[in-house]
Parts: sequence; structure tokens; C-alpha cells
Amino acid sequence: MNPQRLLAWLFVTPALLLLAAFSFWPVLYGSYLSFTDFSLMRETHWVGLDNYVALFNNEMFLTGLRNSFVFLLVVPCTQLAAILLAVLVNNRLPAIRWFRAAFYVPVVTTVSVVGIMWGFMFHEQGALNYVLLRAHLIAAPLGWLSDDVLALLCVMFVSFWRGLGWYMVMYLAALQSLPAEVEEAALLDGANRWQRFWHITFPMLLPTVMICSIMCVLAALKAYQEVDVLTQGGPMNSTFTALYYAYDQGLKHLKLPRGLAASFVVSLSCIVIAAVCLQYLRPRQRT
Repeated sequence: MNPQRLLAWLFVTPALLLLAAFSFWPVLYGSYLSFTDFSLMRETHWVGLDNYVALFNNEMFLTGLRNSFVFLLVVPCTQLAAILLAVLVNNRLPAIRWFRAAFYVPVVTTVSVVGIMWGFMFHEQGALNYVLLRAHLIAAPLGWLSDDVLALLCVMFVSFWRGLGWYMVMYLAALQSLPAEVEEAALLDGANRWQRFWHITFPMLLPTVMICSIMCVLAALKAYQEVDVLTQGGPMNSTFTALYYAYDQGLKHLKLPRGLAASFVVSLSCIVIAAVCLQYLRPRQRT
């Protein structure tokens, strides 16, 4: 073997071993267990697709799966807002670094702190209702997390708020790496700001848009933390997501095969939707 290739494999091997032990093997073994009636108290038997049939006959899982797909509405909102915000903070303005840092703070804030903060904000006697009442926009306090319609929207907003800063930084890095000569040439040709952005900047941002969109889709389908800290799936299962259902069945109720089957369905959905995003968001080469 080529010495350089051997050296490369030596560097990669520790990471591959860790991935094999803590990612690949658990995924493969968990997928196998989803086709069994695994229990700590009795012998395990192969049951085929029984867990999946029971899963799709379960109203709670179907509600969670539907909510997970509704959660995908966060994706275009987050990406559009992140691009606009990145364009805004890409300007040389006074204290612009503090402005960028302020939008990135939610990314590094722990989920427990986020849950406590937004729990106070969304409380019926919280800050949000206080401001809306003082502004005479509502006549009575709203139960943001106790209403089965508003609760999911609130959880989606918190997910949007937490992810916005991360994607802003991604787009900002992409904007600052673009060649300035192309935009300067368009400026000399008389193109206005919108024309320069739509016909020059945005096409060059498409690889970043593709990556960020796929990451955001995966995060939306795997929404769990925000649900756990804010609503625990309530009220009336209105904020149950498919992944939260997997956690609820596998760890709370110790129905591990059912939880693993739900996780497998979520993973398969992630792969399919990511492939669709890759197909339609991939930059096309001009001939």
C-alpha cells in the first residue's frame, strides 16, 4: 500500500472505530430489534413487520408523524430569514460584531435555559401576554402552551429562534467568501442592489442553501428537545412529534421495539426528504 495512503488510514482509523462502536453498530442492532419483541424480561423472538403495522395503526404515532411534517414549515422560514439577516450583518456598521453575536447567542444557549425562558414568556401571566394586552392587541390572556392549536406553533417558533443564528453564520461565511469582482462588474453595468443579489449573489450561494436546507430539514424532522422542555407532547398530544413518540415509547414505557420502529421510520423519512432536497436544490451547471 502507498505509504501516504497508509498514513491517512492510520489517522482516520480512531474516528472510524468510534463511529463503528457508537453509531454504526447501534443503528444496525436497533434496526434489527425493531423487527423483534425484545424485552429485558423474556426471550426475544422475530416478529417481522408487526411493530410497524402496530405503529401505523396507532393514532398517537400518526399524529406525531403529521406534526413532524408540519414542523417542516420552519425550514423555508428559517432559511429565508437567515439569508436576509446574513445580508444585513454583512455590512460594515458600528457595533456590527455585537449585533452578530446577539443573534448567535440562542445557538449556544442550553435547551433547559431556553425552555425556562420561553416557558415564562408563553405563560398566561407572562411577558408576551402582558405586552399584547398593553398594546390592546388581545382582549384576554392567551394560553400559548395550553391551547392545542397554538402550542405546536410556539414550539416551532422556538425551534426557528434557536436555529436562526446558526444558519446566519453559515450564510455570512458564504457571502464573505464570494468574489467581489463579479458584483463590482455588475455595479459598473448599472445593476441595482436587488438585481445584483438575485442574479449574482444568490446563484453563488446555492451550494450553501442546499447544505443549510438539508440540515434544517433533518433538524425539523428530528424535533425533540423543544417539545420535551416546553410541552412534553401536550396538550392532548398536539405537540407530539414522531421522534418524541419514539422516546416516549422506548424509554418512558419501555416498549423498545416500538420506539425503535418509530425511530427507523423517522430516519427513513429524513433520508428520503434529504434526497429530494439534494435533487432539487443542487446547483445546475450552465452549458
